[in-house]
Order: sequence, then structure tokens, then C-alpha cells
Amino acid sequence: MEEFISRAADDPLVMAIKITLYRVSDDSPIIAALMRAAENGKEVMTLVELKARFDEDNNIQWAKQLEQAGVHVVYGIIGFKTHTKMALIVRKEKGRLRNYFHIGTGNYNSNTSRFYTDLGLLSTDPDIASDLLELFNFLSGFSKQKGYQKLLVSPSSMRDKFIFLIKREIKNAEEGKKAEIIAKMNSLVDPEIIKLLYLASDSGVKISLIVRGICCLYPQRKNLSENIKVISIIGHFLEHSRIFWFCNNDDNEVFIGSADWMRRNLDRRIEAIAPIEDSELKSQLKALLETYIKDDYFSWIMKDDGSYAKYTKDSANNRSQTDLIEQKNNIDFYNI
Repeated sequence: MEEFISRAADDPLVMAIKITLYRVSDDSPIIAALMRAAENGKEVMTLVELKARFDEDNNIQWAKQLEQAGVHVVYGIIGFKTHTKMALIVRKEKGRLRNYFHIGTGNYNSNTSRFYTDLGLLSTDPDIASDLLELFNFLSGFSKQKGYQKLLVSPSSMRDKFIFLIKREIKNAEEGKKAEIIAKMNSLVDPEIIKLLYLASDSGVKISLIVRGICCLYPQRKNLSENIKVISIIGHFLEHSRIFWFCNNDDNEVFIGSADWMRRNLDRRIEAIAPIEDSELKSQLKALLETYIKDDYFSWIMKDDGSYAKYTKDSANNRSQTDLIEQKNNIDFYNI
């Protein structure tokens, strides 16, 4: 991400850069690149969230420096914390404007990126780019846009879309079609979503939840949640990515983004969830989710009373975090 913004700052064909900053590291290369871009005559708009917990003072200081460098700094919508992670580059190519964008699950922070696991979508999809332009205009006060073509945005559309997706799995199960939900997040708290997941389980939908932190759903309860499995991955790195996979009778719909299934994320924050439409990327995300589900070393399994038990067996063959590192880099993690 730092390279993406840095190159854009120095690219003479780039006309504008727009980005949201939630948590910013003390020596952020992105901040330096944004200031350099403004000095190079580009239109730079940065949304800085001043109420990012633990980073309030840091973000205030960065906001002042950005403004002094000529960056248009905005602070979002009154009453809503802006938690979404997104960046948009507008570039002039062959006499036309082309939009490059990134939507992530984690902050643009080089310090936390060393020990957080996160995902991001880098694309030029015109529909999502158009949605992002509208969202940035909304956040900066230039638009009252409430509807989006592809993005799930809270508090306007995200809750309703997730409710629709879960209800569709329920309908498919009741009609004898393939129905399954896999979701990975930091916390699961929202009562309406939990109630629907219970209903889905009772309808025969297989549900696998990978929840690192707070989970207010009780799995494996008779006549309530027998088809729901909840695990938590506690390993070398902090699991921070959010992935939502819906079987839809083998016509899978997959999403990544910044929001958990919590009231604050769905109703009281500005969040963005992006659809993953490329079939190869969908397959990669499904494989990633299955790697976590099969973990028998870092995983803790939630019991029907809400307590957790460490996954134990004679030998651990699936260590999700280290297996993923070895797959990516073709290295033996334990010999580093």
C-alpha cells in the first residue's frame, strides 16, 4: 500500500488521490507521500478519523501537517466514526480518466501490518470505483449519496444486504439446494444477525464462523445452533481480516472489508465491504477460509456454553498461520 501511494504521488499522470486514514503509524510513509503529492500539484483528499481509539493525538498531529502541506483534510460525518479502509487514485490515460483503488480489511499502518493478518482488493472495476467516488464525496460533504451499485456501505445498505444474503441461504436450504455460510471476523455481537444465524442453522444451513474476539452466539446447542461451528485462531499474528462467503447454491458470493457483525459497525460507523467477483480470487479466499477451519494447532473451539477449549489431538497437521507463510514463501517457518 505504501508503494501504491508513493508511486501515485510521483506519477505525472495521476490527477488525484483520495484516502481514509484510521490508525496512522508515527513515521508513516503514506503521510509523507500524500504531502509530496500535494506539493506536486495533485488534488489530495484525506479523511482522518480523529476518534480512532488510542491514536487520537497522533491523528490530530498528522491532520495538521497534512493541511499545512496543502492536503484537503476532512473529518467525516458528524455522529459516525469512519472506520473504512479505502484509497482511490485518479489517473489520466490516453485522454481519459481511469480509477485505481484499494479496499482493505486493515489500517494503512506499517507498524500493525507486521503482526496483523489482513486482506485487500486492488482493482480498476469501474462500478466499484464509481461507488468509491460517491462515498468519498459523501464523506467530504459534496454528496448525499445513499445507494451504491456494488459496495456494501454502512449505515446505509450493509445490514440489509447481509440480512438478504443469510435469508437466501435459509431459502435455499428449505428448497433442498446447497446452503452454507462461512464468515471470518473480529467480533460477532449483533442480535439481529445472531438470530438469523440460529434460524439458518435450524433450517439446515451449515455455518462455520471464525471469530477472533467477542462472540455472543452459542454454537452446537440442540434445536438452536447444531449446524454452527465457532473457532478462534490464536497464533503468532493477530487475525484481523473480515471475509464473508455465501454458498448460494454454488453460485458463491464473497465479500471482504472493514466491518464486523456488530451494531457499531453496521449502524454507527462508516464502513465499506467489497464484493469479490473474480472466480480465481473467490477460490483463493475459499481455500484460505478452509485452511483456518481445518486448523488443529492454533484453533480454540467454542463449546455450547460459550467457553472455549483448545483443539487437541495427538499430532497437529494443520497450523493455519505458519502453513500460509510456508505456502506463500516456500519456507520452513520454524527454521527462520
